[in-house]
Amino acid sequence: MKKRNVLSASLLALCLLTLSSFSTANTLENIQQRKKILIAVDIGAPPYGMLDGKAKQSGSDIETAQLLAKDLGVELEVVPVSGPNRVPFLLTKKADLVIASFSITDARKKVIDFSNPYGVIQVVVGGPVKQKIGTYTDLIGKTVAVTRGTTSDMELTLGVKEISGVNIVRYEDDATTNTAVSTGQQDYLAAAMSVIPAVKKANPSRDVETKFIMKTFPLGIGIRKNDAELKAYLDKWVQINLKNGKLNDIYKKYFGVSLPADMLN
Repeated sequence: MKKRNVLSASLLALCLLTLSSFSTANTLENIQQRKKILIAVDIGAPPYGMLDGKAKQSGSDIETAQLLAKDLGVELEVVPVSGPNRVPFLLTKKADLVIASFSITDARKKVIDFSNPYGVIQVVVGGPVKQKIGTYTDLIGKTVAVTRGTTSDMELTLGVKEISGVNIVRYEDDATTNTAVSTGQQDYLAAAMSVIPAVKKANPSRDVETKFIMKTFPLGIGIRKNDAELKAYLDKWVQINLKNGKLNDIYKKYFGVSLPADMLN
């Protein structure tokens, strides 16, 4: 009887796993049938996602999402997310995929899949121009603002793991983190390099600069596990649009430089 129960439990687990695989394997087909794609974008993380002067969504990730929807021949619906809820929104199917300055990391790859890289992001520590900060050790006695659950948070936490006296204040989204620094609540932050000029633009009196680079990450389009058809399509789409220059044009428009040569080749 015990063996029969174990066998039944194993068969049930196998069936559930199979059903789970099928439930995620038809995302591309579902997108095409409904003629709409739901793409999660962080519109509070300029220049990846933001609102322009007319409250219109813009940014490099917005334009990337628009290009993908156009090539698929479907309507685009942007699902606003913040750094911490990108993975939960994907796993609960509130979005078909995520294009939100989503760094490809080993930790995230255990939970979700990514397309081939379509861009890059450098995460840095920023602070006042007059302060000499070149390493994590120089942050002893200082408070650093960061957005919870981002690669900036992960790298900062790892960097100061063996150092005592560094206070990390975690905010729930990039907009709040940036505001904390631009208004003078915090002097230091860990974020994408592109955030530094955004903070200075929000408050020119805040003389903040990049102090040191923590790490450079490739950016990928986040998708659910076992979504082989969608992943194959996205990998090919990225390859085509890197080769024809469209993704590089978007990157140059918002960052002022080209993507790394090895990506374009």
